[in-house]
Amino acid sequence: MAQRKKESRDIHAESEKHEFIDTVISVKRVTKVTKGGKRFSFAAFVVSGKQDGLVGIGLGKGREASLAVAKATARARKGLSRFSLRGSTLPFDVTGKHGSSKVILRPASSGSGIIAGRAVRAVMMALGVTDVLARSIGPSRSGQNLVKATLNALAKCRSLGDVARLRSRSFEQIMKGSHHGAQ
Repeated sequence: MAQRKKESRDIHAESEKHEFIDTVISVKRVTKVTKGGKRFSFAAFVVSGKQDGLVGIGLGKGREASLAVAKATARARKGLSRFSLRGSTLPFDVTGKHGSSKVILRPASSGSGIIAGRAVRAVMMALGVTDVLARSIGPSRSGQNLVKATLNALAKCRSLGDVARLRSRSFEQIMKGSHHGAQ
């Protein structure tokens, strides 16, 4: 009986692991100078997602790199955000900024793939987008800034249902372009 419970827990843990896609964007060694000398630790930045419109980012710090990555992954999974998509791509062109980094995201036709740099690609894969064109502009090529600029751009995406809900209208009224005064 105990063996069966352990096996079912292991299977559940296995299936839970496969739900998420985790990508380590950066692991940096940081130094704190104290009176007694230098103290080394690690800072890890991770993107995590379920490939269904949910994605999160996390920053973790620890004495060992593996501990920092584990903390960052836990924080990324805890802070998942949902974004509007249109099938396997984005609904329209969007631009996002964070710091001096700027990211332009464009929807692509089916089969195009993810045409993007490493940091933006990680977010798109975790999000479940399979067709997108991305371009990073600006002097900062920092992975963290690019990921945050990408999330900023994705936050601007709205589906037709979101727009209808915000304007207290139906789908048909939004599609026709009817205004408050013309009824």
